[in-house]
Amino acid sequence: MPSPSEIALQVSNLEVTFIDSDGTLEVLDKLNFSIARNAFVCIVGPSGGGKSTLLRAVAGLIRPNGGKVLFSGVAESKAQTGLVFQKPNLFPWRTLRENISLPLEIDHRPDAEISSLTQEMIHLVGLEGFEKAYPHELSGGMAQRVAIARCLVQDPEILLLDEPFGQLDALTRERMGDELLRIWNERRKTVLMVTHSIPEAIFLADRVLVLTSRPARVIMDLPITLPRPRTDAMRYLPEFTEASRLLHEQLKGSTAPTN
Repeated sequence: MPSPSEIALQVSNLEVTFIDSDGTLEVLDKLNFSIARNAFVCIVGPSGGGKSTLLRAVAGLIRPNGGKVLFSGVAESKAQTGLVFQKPNLFPWRTLRENISLPLEIDHRPDAEISSLTQEMIHLVGLEGFEKAYPHELSGGMAQRVAIARCLVQDPEILLLDEPFGQLDALTRERMGDELLRIWNERRKTVLMVTHSIPEAIFLADRVLVLTSRPARVIMDLPITLPRPRTDAMRYLPEFTEASRLLHEQLKGSTAPTN
């Protein structure tokens, strides 16, 4: 476990319950985990088990019913996180450059700073030459890179990724995983990523957290011992196969009838 001075994110006894006309739905049940600064952590678990709710609670989009989310020991620091959703959610009337620059414009940054930071992000995600392209002219992978750049241009300390490659084909998904690791290596953000793909989680992460079905709890915290930088050949190593086996077994045991 990281020392207190090394912790970027601490989730303590986090509880989220939704109440509507149909009754009460317990989603998160006293979740506890911490993430070291600059670490890459993936979350896996049953569909509908509360993984996206967890990310939204960390991002401050959902107010928990109990527990705390601390950033470097401080609660409710809104500037700490940036969230990338499963869909890129780009504005179709704005160019690639204009989509990336939007958070800076909203923040009323000087024009020169907006231009410089936006171009820096375009270079980081490898989209030079497409600055004037509109979203309908981009592939799925390119659009998701724009979404990541739009998030990173705000320079968050913690990058939250909610199944960002879920709508891509298998080959593009692997390539985007490679791209994400390249970007992470350059920027060294703390990353918390939800994925339904066990191989993707093992390939990307330092640790993989397994959640139960609703109400979600952390039932496994698996360190990934593969060295970095990661290569495709590592997917066939015994360590990779063993990690996959452990996660599969834990996920099978984590599924229970939902409330």
